[in-house]
Amino acid sequence: MNLGFALGYLMTQTATTGSWWKPIQASSYASSVDSLFNFIMYLCFFFFVLIIGAMVYFVVKYRRKGNGPEKTSPIKGNHTLEIVWSVIPGILLVIIFAWGFKDWLAIAVVPNNAMEVRVTGQKWNWTFTYAKEGIVSSDLVVPAGQPVKLVMTSSDVLHSFYIPDFRIKRDVVPGKYTVLWFEPGEPAIHQIYCTEYCGTSHANMLSKVKVLDSAKYEEWIANGGEEGGSSGVPLAEKGAKLYESRGCVACHSVDGTQKVGPTWKGLYGKEHKFVDGTTLAAVDENYIRESILVPGAKVVAGYANVMPSYQGQLNDKQIEAIIEYIKSLK
Repeated sequence: MNLGFALGYLMTQTATTGSWWKPIQASSYASSVDSLFNFIMYLCFFFFVLIIGAMVYFVVKYRRKGNGPEKTSPIKGNHTLEIVWSVIPGILLVIIFAWGFKDWLAIAVVPNNAMEVRVTGQKWNWTFTYAKEGIVSSDLVVPAGQPVKLVMTSSDVLHSFYIPDFRIKRDVVPGKYTVLWFEPGEPAIHQIYCTEYCGTSHANMLSKVKVLDSAKYEEWIANGGEEGGSSGVPLAEKGAKLYESRGCVACHSVDGTQKVGPTWKGLYGKEHKFVDGTTLAAVDENYIRESILVPGAKVVAGYANVMPSYQGQLNDKQIEAIIEYIKSLK
């Protein structure tokens, strides 16, 4: 295998399985982004070997060979050499700039036919709102082969939205909208991260991109965001799924361990004391509902008022499911 073939192979490494050090290429422009990255990387490798090799050669060839004084050859300028080592890197920089600018335009200009999803970052979960369909989801669900525009903002602190498989990342800023777009490939599930440290449970601010074929996506829309419908599923079981998907797991344990907020184990029916000195004899449905929608109304003693409101993000059925799940945690 010659060097040219090897570099060509690496620069076009499989788009479905990824390489040993890069994730899969799952968006329409991921391949071009990787190609530019690889071009710059291999260029750096080449010049690293060239420069370090020349340095080692000169160190060995012109090392001091005796104890007495040694005269060096007179040094004269070489205009040809100076032009070569200036022009060639200049040409390479122009190539990198043109290539990068072309890819930047592809990422920055949103197609006219892109569907729009609103993204809200908050400590510590992502919320995706489909305004036309009236759906609020904790996962980003999109159809394969359809351009998707994300209009993103934060309800508290600075976050950063990152999907490695799509090669996209952008800051999510409170009081401002930032925009990203992508066109997903084949149906699959991809990981979403927050890459801006945003507090205690930053590492748990995870979500998924679920790329569905057009028929399954339409079914998901028809079911109001419930995959496969919701009949026959116990409320407590649905509540357990919401606990994981809506980011509750980041702040509340279900096994009694200490986290940012009170544990849910044994919570229902338990006495609570609040920071204002008042006491609730027994946690009931009304208290749990109020804590979800207006978390700052009654803050449990010993805990900070850091929980965001889920007003408008959870409907009545979802709140009922969470209540049933909490009641089941004896």
